[in-house]
Amino acid sequence: MTRVSDVDDPEAPTVLLVDNNQMALHRLSGIFRQKEFVVVTCEDGDKAVDEYIRLDPELVVMSLDIPSLDGHLAALEMREHDDGCRVIFTAPKRQAKLAQDATHSAGGLAWIEKPISASAFETIWPKILGPIPDAPGLEDLDEIHPEKANQIEIEPDDSPNPPDPIPVVPVLETAPVVLQKTPKKRSSKGKRLFVVVLLFSALGAGGWFAHSQGLLPF
Repeated sequence: MTRVSDVDDPEAPTVLLVDNNQMALHRLSGIFRQKEFVVVTCEDGDKAVDEYIRLDPELVVMSLDIPSLDGHLAALEMREHDDGCRVIFTAPKRQAKLAQDATHSAGGLAWIEKPISASAFETIWPKILGPIPDAPGLEDLDEIHPEKANQIEIEPDDSPNPPDPIPVVPVLETAPVVLQKTPKKRSSKGKRLFVVVLLFSALGAGGWFAHSQGLLPF
């Protein structure tokens, strides 16, 4: 199942969120809606590769423990299709070493520990516009068999930590054909990402200045 949230700005960047855990998708969707991204979600690696090829999103945030193709293999297939693919992995703390290896192998920008929090994402925003690392795992992609690669145990996101208080707009379920029938003029992926990150950096700096000058009541 693919879900899409609508954004009025035709130049808004698109993020593809891949996770079969609904709580994780809920948290991620809230974070990126606040940053004015068009949010597209799916729940398995094989579908994620198809969606990446169809949508050409600016950013992919993908769990390692997803069905059909694990996140590492799905990311490699995306990089094989498009060397400019920007991927961020998510994984629980117990899979830290696996996440580090997958990030290096697939040329990911970074990985984030589950459960997802908005503050964790804020720390890696500078990397989103940074250079895309090489993906050394592409050399072995033809030798990787999905039935062997997808052996990561999938666990529920049962952390006692409550999610960040993020206002969430209801997600609209939209068939892929709708997006195909309404193509939009798009500028470069890097440009759209730069505008979004620059906007939020400016807002943050303005808030700090106002606070330091005693212009805000908090």
